[in-house]
Amino acid sequence: MENAAPTTKADPGASEAEASRTLIGQAMGRWRLLIGRRVMARLAIKSVAPELEISHIDVLDAVWRAEPEGEVTVGTIAEMMRIDPSRASRIVADMVTRGALRREASQTDARRILVVMTDLGRQLMLEVKAVKRSVIESILADWRDDDVAAFSVLFDRFVAGFEHVYLAREKEGMPTTPESLPADRAAGR
Repeated sequence: MENAAPTTKADPGASEAEASRTLIGQAMGRWRLLIGRRVMARLAIKSVAPELEISHIDVLDAVWRAEPEGEVTVGTIAEMMRIDPSRASRIVADMVTRGALRREASQTDARRILVVMTDLGRQLMLEVKAVKRSVIESILADWRDDDVAAFSVLFDRFVAGFEHVYLAREKEGMPTTPESLPADRAAGR
C-alpha cells in the first residue's frame, strides 16, 4: 500500500472543500481502526517487552506525561486513561511488581501515595518511543521535508481541535460517543 492514493466517495457535484472534508472523515475512519487495534502500541510491545500488555504501556505513558506537571497518583493515572481508579491501581501494582514503577509517600502530604517511574520504566518508555519514531520515520521516508513540516503542524492543530471539541462537550455534560454526534460531525465533515 506504499503511496496509496486516497479515494473519496464524495458526491460527484461536491465542492473541493466538501471532497476534502469527506477525505478527512474517511481517513479518520481508517485511522480509528488502527488506533482501536492499538497497532503502534502492539508493534512497540512486540519489539520492546512482549510480556507486557497495552494497559501497562498506557500506565507508563500516563506517568511519563504527568510527572513533569507534579506529583502523580493512581487517581491522576485513572483520570488520564479514563478508567476506574481500582483498575488503574491494579495495573500500577503489576508495574510495581515488575519494577517499572514504585510507590512512595508525598513529600508535601505523607498520607498521599505517589506513583514514580523507575529507571527500568524510563528505559521501557524510551524504547517504546524509539519504536514509534522508527515507524513514523519509515512512513514519512519518501515525503519532502516541507510536507513533513506542514503535516506535523496541521496534524497537531487538528488533534488539538478534536481534543477541544471533546473536552467542551464533556464539560457541558453532552454525550461524547460517536453515536451522539450529529451525522455530519461523526462522518468527519
